[in-house]
Amino acid sequence: MGIRVGRKRVARLMRENGLSCLPHKRFQVTTDSRHQEPVAENILDRRFNVVEPNTVWVSDITYLPTRDGWLYLCVVIDLFDRMVVGWSMRTDMTSAIVIDAFTMAVIRRQPKGRLLFHSDRGIQYCSAAFRETSLSALPMLVRSMSRKGNCWDNACAESFFKTLKRELEELSGKTSRNKVRMAVFEYIEAYYNRIRIHSRNAFRPPAAVPRRVA
Repeated sequence: MGIRVGRKRVARLMRENGLSCLPHKRFQVTTDSRHQEPVAENILDRRFNVVEPNTVWVSDITYLPTRDGWLYLCVVIDLFDRMVVGWSMRTDMTSAIVIDAFTMAVIRRQPKGRLLFHSDRGIQYCSAAFRETSLSALPMLVRSMSRKGNCWDNACAESFFKTLKRELEELSGKTSRNKVRMAVFEYIEAYYNRIRIHSRNAFRPPAAVPRRVA
């Protein structure tokens, strides 16, 4: 936000207000690529700088710890402005979580023309249910998938999850599932998309980036 401040002052202010950095959490695997469904090539190939909206979307799934057990979150991000254009939370990891997030993104953005959709090789993205839903909604959709075991191929989605888990205190594992749902909803819709600045957007929030018609 343009405020210059020293590291020691930040440390002192954090101490005085009882704040501390969140520790790294135990890694939880969410990608099951052990299946026989068709897999797409890595067409995106880490070309994350996109100049038009609704031309490249990336998607991923992560786990959220709650007092009542795991809650899974799927997001769809437009690489043009890094906005979370679709998301879904469920207590299971069926293809429905991806279908719901993708459907929200389509309804919100209503893309026209060719759109590249990049994800990992998880069964949710490779399933027949998602293939049929996505192609029915967007006949010109082109699929792209990360190489096996290579999280860097989907670094933008991974970066969002890292930011979410670092900044949202409700993800300590001590909060109820319902409260986590509400906290994640408010973080995405009220804060991340509309207030939180992003270096990719010249330090503007995603919602402040002008969108030309693709």
